[in-house]
Amino acid sequence: MGGSLRKRPMPCRLLLLLWQLLQLVSSYKFPQYGIDYAPLIWLHSDDPYMPSDIKEHVLHTFPRIDFKRITDPLPLLDLDNLSLLNAYGNDGTEVFLTAVEDVTLFPDWVLGETPDADGALHNSTACAAVAVEHAIPGNIVVVDVFYFYFYSWNEGGDITQVVPPLNKLFPDSKPGDHFGNHLGDWEHNTIRFVDGKPVGIYFSHHSGGESCIWEDEACLSKNGNRPVVFSARGSHANYPSEGSHIHDEALIDIADKGRLWDPVKHAYFYTYDPETETFTAADPGTAPTDWLYFNGNWGDARYPDSDPRQYTVPYFHLKKYDGGPNGPKFKHLVRKGLVPDEKPKTPLMKTLVHWYMGWYRCCLKGINPWVVVVTLLIAFAASIAVCVFTVRLARPRIKAFIMKRKTEKKEGTSDVQLRLLDPERIDADEDDA
Repeated sequence: MGGSLRKRPMPCRLLLLLWQLLQLVSSYKFPQYGIDYAPLIWLHSDDPYMPSDIKEHVLHTFPRIDFKRITDPLPLLDLDNLSLLNAYGNDGTEVFLTAVEDVTLFPDWVLGETPDADGALHNSTACAAVAVEHAIPGNIVVVDVFYFYFYSWNEGGDITQVVPPLNKLFPDSKPGDHFGNHLGDWEHNTIRFVDGKPVGIYFSHHSGGESCIWEDEACLSKNGNRPVVFSARGSHANYPSEGSHIHDEALIDIADKGRLWDPVKHAYFYTYDPETETFTAADPGTAPTDWLYFNGNWGDARYPDSDPRQYTVPYFHLKKYDGGPNGPKFKHLVRKGLVPDEKPKTPLMKTLVHWYMGWYRCCLKGINPWVVVVTLLIAFAASIAVCVFTVRLARPRIKAFIMKRKTEKKEGTSDVQLRLLDPERIDADEDDA
């Protein structure tokens, strides 16, 4: 390299040396402890949907808005120019990276890559690690490191994996009936470091998540210095332990020690500046940054009911196929604690299930849920009937009361107006007094 530098003009040599220096400096921006303490992932032993290459996923898609292709001429989209699609996602419209093929037929690329015996991927980059330093007064350095994991396919919940007694609401269901499937799946862990030491970790799953204190051995298990994370079958939701996990009040995720995946063995590394909202690659030569600014969704939009592929689960209006998720920039990169500051919105159905399960544990156990549902509907209808009957019964009295008040008010107003229009009467009244 020295010979090639001597043959270049002085300005070119200086520019090249400056570029190499910037690359060297930037490579130290991602903290080494973010690698030393990175999570190890146990993928489910029966999960067919493995970690997927982020770029390969983009290459198998084409952007659509309201299921219509963008007609403007576009370059071949990859991780270096994906954000140009933000120009089309305005006025409430969203861009969806829609698969060129019918993904419900499961082409090979949605299956991802299975890690080798050492937990490494050789042909895929399925992890992006992002370090975010907090502005804390004093000499304390607080850094959150996000580990984003990408899968090309998210398999929704198995309709038979529902907690009792709600499973009785689906008597005709069979294993393999999944709802909430979608193309593209982003999950993550977050580890908080204080002065380079880990203090806690966050596990994302579905619309929420949970956290563990680093030293809490009852909550968090480790392999050496590295926390162990269990990825649920199909959904890839992250949990601190294997086994069955209830989410969204009534659904069940299952995790076990299937295949080990070491995400940081082949990953992109970045830092994020909250003030400027910019991502900087630790290795600008190999880690693209443009894709991190993409505002759209990483999969097909939810298929309409008219699409023969779509199916709606009875009673709960859950869809067999949902829309793809948005990317890492929307995962609350700036937060006060380990858990995101903004709580997800709770759908009405989830609230009703929460109430029902609360009453079930104390008062309704052993009662068929259909009996409860029918009883509640009858009680609701009876309440409305009582209210209507009461209003009708009381209407004449209420009407009479209102008319009386209006009459009294009118008489009082007439007297005042008469006194104002007849000053002599006012003087006479005063003389009598």
